Amino acid sequence: MKKDVLLIAHFCNDFDGKGNNRFNYIANLLANNNFDTELITSDFSHNKKIKREKINSKSYNYKITFISEPQYSNNVSFKRFYSHYKMGKNLKKYLDKRKKPDIIYCAVPSLDVAKVAANYAKKNNVKFIIDIQDLWPEAFEMIFKIPIISPIIFFPFRKKANYIYNSADKIVSVSDSYTMRALKNNNKCEKSSSIYIGTDLSEFDKMAEINKYLEKPDNEIWIAYAGTLGNSYDLISIIDALNILNLQGILNIKFIVMGDGPLKSKFENYAKIKKVNANFVGRLTYGEMVGLLKACDIAVNPIKKNSAASIINKHGDYAAAGLPVLNTQESQEYRNLIEEYEAGINCINNDAKDISSKILKLYNDKKLRSTMGRNSRRLAEEKFDRKVSYLKILEMLK
Repeated sequence: MKKDVLLIAHFCNDFDGKGNNRFNYIANLLANNNFDTELITSDFSHNKKIKREKINSKSYNYKITFISEPQYSNNVSFKRFYSHYKMGKNLKKYLDKRKKPDIIYCAVPSLDVAKVAANYAKKNNVKFIIDIQDLWPEAFEMIFKIPIISPIIFFPFRKKANYIYNSADKIVSVSDSYTMRALKNNNKCEKSSSIYIGTDLSEFDKMAEINKYLEKPDNEIWIAYAGTLGNSYDLISIIDALNILNLQGILNIKFIVMGDGPLKSKFENYAKIKKVNANFVGRLTYGEMVGLLKACDIAVNPIKKNSAASIINKHGDYAAAGLPVLNTQESQEYRNLIEEYEAGINCINNDAKDISSKILKLYNDKKLRSTMGRNSRRLAEEKFDRKVSYLKILEMLK
């Protein structure tokens, strides 16, 4: 008899085949391995900031259920938190009407949705597995650092997160540091596993070939950034570093910025002021991003100081593309991977002079770029390939 698995993921792809979301992938994996799978998500697209379009459910081998959520325009706003609260309420109504599943596999965050799932699982004696994608409220505390006031404001969020972690029968997360954070509030967990977000390397390579970029001039070095253009990302330091190199007479470096976000205009204008050759291409489909990324020579991972982020989407994509990474992120887990695999160079956070010297090192040494690029791809094959790493999730559910 098939096990009934309820997969709850507040933030997932728009079911248009253009993304690479972890939970869409897991839902398909479970359905293909004899689990009766239902994916519950919001009817509001967090990426596009609009209501999702209706889909043809017959195109999928798992059930998809949209839960109503009010719209919001800014990621960091009271309206967003209210929106999450309302979705949690609507999820509770749905769960109370649905037949009891065997297992709930729930993404964290959001906290409101995950707490509703935790309460339901406890009340109905359902196995509860959480999959931690980000640390809340830690991620928001990085943005709102107000002495005395911030700890008071975020106390209810921390209490909610601790309750969710404590409720889990098993813990999955995207990094060791997230797993350890959750285990501080859970002494009953049967099993925990750190499984990087990663990507399906065979699909990645197919997309790279289909979307192969052929218009790159031979005399240019392209530095890539792929991801959100928001408060957590320090593109200013990268632009400053490139400006330093420009003043040294190095004019054939181009900064390729893939993605969108609230600070896109700010970064774009700053690059113009600093006279840095930058191309902000906007949000691409995953396949388009893969093709352009593969055409680049170097990748940058510029995360702001004191960020709660650990192993994130772009790490797997950079590695899959076989790019050497210039990394400013302070996460010791990722810095260790860069050093262990010799897949790039760690830089001093928020130090344009140090970053420029590391860019120059790779710029001047094609052989080093090639060697680190191969090492980066080996990192992807050993740590970031979903076809291998996600089998742990499958085994955990079995």
